[in-house]
Formats: sequence, C-alpha cells, structure tokens
Amino acid sequence: MDASTEGDSNKLAYCVTDVPPWYLCILLGIQHCLTAFGGIIAIPLILSQGLCLQHDGLTQSHLISTIFFVSGLCTLLQVTFGIRLPILQGGTFTLLAPSMAMLSMPEWTCPAWTQNATLVNTSSPEFIEVWQSRMRALQGSIMVGSLLQVFVGFSGLIGLFMRFIGPLTIAPTISLIGLSLFDSAGTSAGNHWGLATLTTALITLFSQYLRHIPVPFPSYSKDKKLHISRVYVFQILPVLLGITISWLICYILTIYNVLPTDPQRYGYMARTDLKGDVMSQAPWFTFPYPGQWGMPTVSLAGVVGILAGVISSMIESVGDYHACARLSGAPPPPKHAINRGIGIEGLGCLLAGAWGTGNGTTSYSENVGALGITKVGSRMVIIASGVLMVVMGVFGKVGAIFTTIPTPVIGGMFMVMFGVISAAGVSNLQYADMNSSRNIFVFGFSMFSGLVIPNWIVKHPDAIATGVVELDQVLLVLLTTSMFVGGFFGFILDNTIPGSKHERGILAWNKAHEDDSSNTLESGEVYNLPFGITSYLSSSSWLRYIPFCPPGVPTLLDGSGTDTNALEPKQPLGHPEPSQIITESPWM
Repeated sequence: MDASTEGDSNKLAYCVTDVPPWYLCILLGIQHCLTAFGGIIAIPLILSQGLCLQHDGLTQSHLISTIFFVSGLCTLLQVTFGIRLPILQGGTFTLLAPSMAMLSMPEWTCPAWTQNATLVNTSSPEFIEVWQSRMRALQGSIMVGSLLQVFVGFSGLIGLFMRFIGPLTIAPTISLIGLSLFDSAGTSAGNHWGLATLTTALITLFSQYLRHIPVPFPSYSKDKKLHISRVYVFQILPVLLGITISWLICYILTIYNVLPTDPQRYGYMARTDLKGDVMSQAPWFTFPYPGQWGMPTVSLAGVVGILAGVISSMIESVGDYHACARLSGAPPPPKHAINRGIGIEGLGCLLAGAWGTGNGTTSYSENVGALGITKVGSRMVIIASGVLMVVMGVFGKVGAIFTTIPTPVIGGMFMVMFGVISAAGVSNLQYADMNSSRNIFVFGFSMFSGLVIPNWIVKHPDAIATGVVELDQVLLVLLTTSMFVGGFFGFILDNTIPGSKHERGILAWNKAHEDDSSNTLESGEVYNLPFGITSYLSSSSWLRYIPFCPPGVPTLLDGSGTDTNALEPKQPLGHPEPSQIITESPWM
C-alpha cells in the first residue's frame, strides 16, 4: 500500500512530449516565469552598481526588459533546437562575478559625481557615455567568451571537459558565486536593515515554514462546476510574495512620511517614490535590438574573466540536463543532445551579449526543481514561458515596475538568494567521501583561497605589475573573481592529489546523472530534432559523425518524406490529478 501510494505521488501528469490543455500551459508557464523572476531581475540590479546606474531607474528598466526578452528568446531556441527538454533559460550568476570584477578595475571606477543622485543628469551625453562604454566592454567580452561555449558544445568537447571535473571542483566554484556577492547584498540591505530583515523573514516563512499549508481558492471546471481548489501558493511563489508584501509596507511608510525625506538620513533609500517618474517616462512598448547601446568593444582581461564563468556555466548546465530528464519522464540525454544543448546555450550567450543584457544565459536549476513539484514535465509549458518572457520584454512598463522596488527589499531578497546559491554548491559534496582527509583539504583550501586572494587583490591592485598592461588586467580580473580562484585550485588539486574515483565522488556523480530508473520514453522521441530534420539527416550517412546530430535511425516515412513516428500523437502518462501542489475539494 505504501509503495503504491509513493508511486502514485511520483507519477507525472504530463511527460516531456505531452501537450497539456492550452490554459494549463499558460498557467504553469506563468508560474515558471515567476519562479525565475528573482534571479532574472537581480542581475541587472546588481550590474547597475558597476555600470554607474544606481540613480537611473529608466535605464535599469530597459535592462530588465532586455534580459526578459533575450531569456525568452533563448528558452525557445533551447527547447526547440537545443537539448529539447523542458528547461528554462535566464541570466547567469556565473558571468556576474567576472563582470563585476572587470567593472571594479581602476580604469572602470565610476566617477564620483555618478554616486550622487542630485548631481546625475541621466539624459546628459556625458552620463550616457559613462555607462554605455562600460556596457559595450561587457558586451564584447561576453560575445567573444561565448564562442568558446559554442565551440565546446557543437564540437563535442564537453564530454572531454566533464571527465576531469568532479564534485570537488564544482562545489567551491558554485559556492563562491554566492559568497563573493555578500558585499552587494550587505550594501543594499544596509540602507534599512529593518525592512531588509522583514523581506528575508517573509521569504523564509513562506518557503520553509508555510510551504506545506494549502490555501483555498475558488475555481470552476465543467466537471466539478464551482468548487474550491487548494493551492500550495507559499511553496510556489515565496520570493514574489515576500517582495510584494515588503514593497507594499515601504509604500505605506512612504505616503505617511514615516520614512525620512532627507537623502542624508538613514532609511531614505527605502522610500518608493525615489524613482516615481520612471513609470511615467517608460514607454508602453519597447523592442530591444542588437547593438542598442552601440558597437561592442573587446578587452582581453574581460574575455578571459568571462571564459571562467562560461566554463562554470557549462558544468552546471550538464547537471541540470540530467536532473530535468529524470523529472520530466525522459531518458538520460545522449551525447549529441548534450552537445547541442551546450552549443545553443553558447549561442544564447552570444545573443545576450549582442542585445546588451550585460550578462549571458544558462539553464535555471530553480525551474528544474519546479517540474518535480508540479508533476508536469511537458516542454510545451516551457515554450509558453518563453513566449511570456518575450512579451514581458516588449512591454516597457513591466521593467519599469521592478525598478521601483526599494533597495533594502532587494537586499533582503539577496540575503536568501545568494545563501541558497552557496548552499547549492556545497550540496555537490554529497557525492564525495567527506570523511577523507584528502577531500577535506581540497575543498577547504579551495574555498578559503577563493575568499582570501580576491579580497587581498582588491585592497592591493597595484601589487600586480608584470610590466605588460594587458597581462596585468587579465590577472587582476581572474584573481579578483572568487569562483575562478576556488574552482582553479579545486580542479588542480582534485586531479593531481592521488585518490580513487569513489573517494573523489566521480562514480557517485556519474551514477546520479545517468540514472535511468524513471525512463518512460524512447530517446529519439525526446531528443530528435523537430520538423522532420532528423529524418532528413538520417538519409546522409556522413552526418552521423557530426557530434550534435542524432545518429541515423530507421524511420517510417510517408510519401512526402515526413517522419510519421514524429507525427504520431503520444498518449499522456496520466491526467492532471491532485498532486503535491494542487488538491481539490468540492465546495458544497
């Protein structure tokens, strides 16, 4: 009985190839957008500090609209032509660390007058050149760095990379992404610790203490007519709820002038009317386009720093692919699909650089986890999410709304978000034997070095003086990027200090990412290219040697040359029954 109950609870309502009703696609698509909401808007808000845009809410809104637009575009490319799993694409924190390190170099230090809201004329040519020159430098570095990911993916080299990378390399790399951003979180939260603490407490309350408590909502269906649906809303939207409530409290405190009106007094930054004109100035419709900030420029130091982030992003994405396959009822992704997925992500980073988000794109682990919660693994839902994000990027008012969130509220969100990123990195150690003194040394030294060295270099930038300016810049960016320093030592030590694959966690890591116990579909059904492309390619025997093409397989072709297997409708694994998120009960 217990085993049967557990099996029912793990049963998917829709697997990867199924198509749910259109209204369910839209509803769950909105949920995925909201799940990624925190990470997507956090990136331009953090970058605005390095771009000297703290006091330019209108430009911040343009950046937010752009990153939504590009994230949606890259999601559609990935689900249609890439890995073809229901995996959402969005901005990546792995590129944020080297980007901030690059913008903190002496030649990119923001002029003093841009730090004072009363002195900033956001429409002046001088100010526009200040931030756009920094953005163009980021764009060029991201575009050139993304070419490595395109090459590694489409050439099939990602398999060679992964042979030398294990949990002891991944853990410090990912953990230090969150830990290196503690200053940004502290600066934002420090504008009003009370409201920042409130935001953190609310997100913690909703996501940890109330996540298993359903909330009744009235709903209507043809079968049950008017009835009550119990939705685990706290588990689905903890970040959005926490931010919204704190945001509302800030608004109330502002209109009653509880918060100070003097810019020099503590708590002034918590007011919601600081960027009140952004909503009126922002256009209703905007269409982001490549090169909207000018012609990108390239610096060697920026490219090398971005490369470190790109490598980390690739490692993280391969793990996400396997996790997504298990949660969506798909077999483990074959090599050609992984190669194609990484290649398309590289293409996504190239597009993000061209459009000027100041960042790249990667697979979102949070949305992979949402598949397990909703029990809906259909890629059509993620396609709906991609379309919704593109639409959000076109509506300029949407981005403007997010820029009015007070900085202490953002800081409270950062406290939770960066902490979770750090813990997610440490969680990779579960595969390694942490009773081993070897592994404790590798991880401990890597983590501590990733904190000590960048901190010292930031305080003593003149210590790097090789006599070659370009080399000095490269070393400065790399050595002030915590994730690179920690990941570098983890990689070198883990691959040179003697240790068995079992001790290093390589065997457990591979087993966890190749577990096919939940397979319900044939590989070709999920990973073959759409629109009959696979059938066309299978007729050319030489194409089987291309790393990102599916191997030639016999298919049933109709007179037009179309793969009839691809057209055959798939039966859903089950109807959307009450699951962990939504349960229904009659109203009367």
